[in-house]
Amino acid sequence: MALELKVPNIKGDDCAKKITKSIHTMEPDAQVDVDVNGKTVTVESAASEESIKQIIQSAGFSIEGY
Repeated sequence: MALELKVPNIKGDDCAKKITKSIHTMEPDAQVDVDVNGKTVTVESAASEESIKQIIQSAGFSIEGY
C-alpha cells in the first residue's frame, strides 16, 4: 500500500534523511521517497498508515491534516 503524506516542515535533504532513517528503523523493508520540494513523503510498507504517521511525528515532523 502506497501512502502519500504532506509534511510541510521538510526543509532539505537532512530532513529527508531523518524521516527515511526513522521509518527504516521501524520498518526495514519499507520503500520511502521524500520529495523535499513538494514536501511529501511517500511510503510503501506493510505497516499501518497510523504507525507510519506516528513514526514521522516522533521524528519531529508535522503531517498536514493529522
